Amino acid sequence: MLERDARRKYQLELAGSGVAYLLVLFGSLTLAKPMADGALRTALLLTPAIPIGLMIWVIARQFRRMDEFIRLRTLESLAIAAAVTAGLSLTYGFLEGAGFPRLSLFWVWAVMGFVWGGLECLRCLGNR
Repeated sequence: MLERDARRKYQLELAGSGVAYLLVLFGSLTLAKPMADGALRTALLLTPAIPIGLMIWVIARQFRRMDEFIRLRTLESLAIAAAVTAGLSLTYGFLEGAGFPRLSLFWVWAVMGFVWGGLECLRCLGNR
């Protein structure tokens, strides 16, 4: 399979799993809002983890489709993004000790995704 065909297939699969995630997320939040606290509400609020699992499966499939060079470059970017995110998380943890507001763990993926995407964009610009 050509790299661009694999990338296109990946984009469609990831977009589909992303749409499924959003539908399940908003559905679970809407249904859980009027419910009393308990095991059923907790289980309902965890249902978005199912399409997240689908996203993980799509990403793993894409890595198997990549040729070795693209896989290596992508994993390098991911490793750098993870290191930058760890550094920022630890640094902000010290700032929380100084009175800064506590941040949700949801920010960790946002930061890592932004750094990873930024690195990939810089690499693409460097290849021109």
